[in-house]
Amino acid sequence: MRTEGSQSTGPAFEGRRWLFPSAVIHELDPGAVRPGHRPRRTARDWLVDCTFFLVAVGFAVLAAEAVSREEDLPDGLVLLDQWLGALACVAVWLRRRRPVGLAIAMIPVGLLSMTSGGAGLIAVFTLAVHRPFRYVAWIGGVWLALQPLYYWLRPDPDLPYLVAVAFSVLFTVAVITCGLLVRSRRQLVVTLQDRARRAETEAGLRAERAQRLAREAIAREMHDVLAHRLTLLSVHAGALEFRPDAPRDEIARAAGVIRESAHDALQDLREIIGVLRAGESDDAGRPQPTLAALDTLVAESREAGMKVTLAQQITDPADVPASVGRTAYRIAQECLTNARKHAPGAEVTVTVTGTPGDGLTVAVRNPAPDGEVPPVPGSGQGLIGLTERATLTGGDLRHGPTPEGGFEVRAWLPWG
Repeated sequence: MRTEGSQSTGPAFEGRRWLFPSAVIHELDPGAVRPGHRPRRTARDWLVDCTFFLVAVGFAVLAAEAVSREEDLPDGLVLLDQWLGALACVAVWLRRRRPVGLAIAMIPVGLLSMTSGGAGLIAVFTLAVHRPFRYVAWIGGVWLALQPLYYWLRPDPDLPYLVAVAFSVLFTVAVITCGLLVRSRRQLVVTLQDRARRAETEAGLRAERAQRLAREAIAREMHDVLAHRLTLLSVHAGALEFRPDAPRDEIARAAGVIRESAHDALQDLREIIGVLRAGESDDAGRPQPTLAALDTLVAESREAGMKVTLAQQITDPADVPASVGRTAYRIAQECLTNARKHAPGAEVTVTVTGTPGDGLTVAVRNPAPDGEVPPVPGSGQGLIGLTERATLTGGDLRHGPTPEGGFEVRAWLPWG
């Protein structure tokens, strides 16, 4: 009765271990037994062992009276019968440790001693409970095959020979069947416990995977939002640094944009951290931007000094599903952020086309920048995130250089 991959059940038996056999507890909680030691008997084991011992003794006492009434039996054989019966009753206490050895030893003892019959049946029952069926088949088969020989050597004075043999065989088969049923029930308990443990482990792994995916989605959202806000801050701060003699109105306007962008960035960061702490969905907090907010995004980029052309050929952006519109907005936002970092001063063209059934296409294109642009650390991570975002929506995203030396990002998203 072995199950592979068993792990400690811990509190599963807390407060009620005495209700279970020690063999079952060992299967379900191997860590409870020290290596090299046998499982300790539980209260239930002691109760069952004492009951079996008393049953074996009672059977021996009744059989001893029947043996003493056999007139043609020598006194030496009567004494041998009773001594073997007494030893068999004592050997019942070894049935858990040596079920196979005890059952084999009881075969010759049973032929010589009538008083050991109860202990022999208990040994066969224990063998059926604690060992696989192949042991029961061989030893039980030998036991049943010797029943006719036993009653031929020592016939029952009260029953005919065939009736006595049939009764003994049926009773022995019933005992073996009861032992097999007990074994099957224990195996069922172990199997159900193992399945429950596996289901609990799988549920924990699914929960961890869901949390990881949620955190990855939040990380993408944080990258998309904060990268856009921080590049605006960088552009306006750079303008103030290189034009300290600018008119007061331009300085005040740039400072206002910096203040608003910083406030928005802090607000977005606060909401994302709140999601991580409270476990809320991505849609918690302020409404997420959709395709309808694309005009505002382009206006912010123009205020930062970018040259952006928006060609939105969607009649009513509100008709676009929220998830698709939000993905399209994030793609455009990330592409504008990348253009500010990698192609400063270049004109960016944002094109949005599509109809229900054909899908939504977002294309962001910019020519090669004027002059050398220093490399930006961490480049390419945003495009990886955009590709994953488009794939999760059911679409695809492609990006790469254009024949003229510029760069283009084109995404297709399903729409209706």
